[in-house]
Amino acid sequence: MASASSSSRVPIQGHDAYTTPSSGKANATSSNSPSTVIPAITFRVYPTELDNIEKLWRDRYSFFLQQGLELRPRYHPDWTPSWIGTSINPTYCEDAIQQIIPGVLDAKRLSDGSIVCIKRIQKKTDEVEIAQYLSCGRLKDARNHCVEILGTFNDPLLPDVKYLVMPSLRPFDDPEFGAVGEAVDFVTQILEGLSFMHSHLVAHGDLTGLNIMMDGRPILPGGWHFVDGCFTPDGIDELRPLARIDHPVRYFIIDYDCSVRFRPGESPVIHGLGGRDQDLPELALYQPFDHFKADVFTLGNVFLKDFKQKYLGLDFLDVLIDAMMTREPGQRLTAPASLDLWYRIRSGLSVSMAPWRLRKPDESVSERVINTIVAARDGIHSLGSIFYRNSSQAKGTWPKP
Repeated sequence: MASASSSSRVPIQGHDAYTTPSSGKANATSSNSPSTVIPAITFRVYPTELDNIEKLWRDRYSFFLQQGLELRPRYHPDWTPSWIGTSINPTYCEDAIQQIIPGVLDAKRLSDGSIVCIKRIQKKTDEVEIAQYLSCGRLKDARNHCVEILGTFNDPLLPDVKYLVMPSLRPFDDPEFGAVGEAVDFVTQILEGLSFMHSHLVAHGDLTGLNIMMDGRPILPGGWHFVDGCFTPDGIDELRPLARIDHPVRYFIIDYDCSVRFRPGESPVIHGLGGRDQDLPELALYQPFDHFKADVFTLGNVFLKDFKQKYLGLDFLDVLIDAMMTREPGQRLTAPASLDLWYRIRSGLSVSMAPWRLRKPDESVSERVINTIVAARDGIHSLGSIFYRNSSQAKGTWPKP
């Protein structure tokens, strides 16, 4: 099994950053097994003082309390490091975990004790308005995979700053996928989500993997630390996630800072800078482009790079990826057409494929044997409830929409 790399891209809800892992508490290894600990890629440097960005959050501690949100002890105005003057190693102190991404922080919602994400936004974009529109009650729809907005409020000191409150989510691929059926479920959910957005005339503008997250509670029922996501909420114990095939998760589309909401009848062909996906052919032309078709290409690239190129046994994605990533926008499928194509592909797949373990191209024979044994031991060969409510229905092909 491959150990965590020396440098990793670790997305945090609302942002992404390049980080260098520290040693963590143990030499965890990565695996597709549902019981294997999540690799200990950690942000810890154990500062005894807050940096300037953290002080901005600390200075608003009482303000957030008034909004019903309690920040972690580290950001209390009277905080002093809990390990100072003791023999305790700061590795085992939750308040030693520093938030290094300036625009987001977690908090406990006092009304129900749940952990939420607070995102700090400059008002110069339409992100808040678009996020609220996609989350409003009148758009209730099973296909809506836009992150829920739990609240918004203005900064008490800076007139150009606003805050969004959202559920705390995890990167969609942390932990990694373990079975074919899990990949099928992901493709279905996100294609439905994109089709829903486009049906309401919103182009995302940056639908890369970093802007797709999941509600990890079904596979991590005890929760996780918002910053040090490979550990439990107290920052001490390494996580041991359950298998998605038996505990299905829901995926969400986040971050609308590049998004555009069009008026009925308005052309989606406009100038734009594009998002993180530099493979988008339209960017090389420096001309107005169809933002809906750009979303389709970008999501197709997610399916290509994060699934087809990463795992074996997903050849059934080829037709979908080719259609979504056609270089000529006029020949490229729309989101609804991509979803219809996917439904047809999915209906031709045998449900017996669902529990098949996903393997990586570089997996050695010994790793293959070990991972297969571990997967079988931990029950990954149970169909679970991703596709059917009970196992008596798990026959034949995937259901048609």
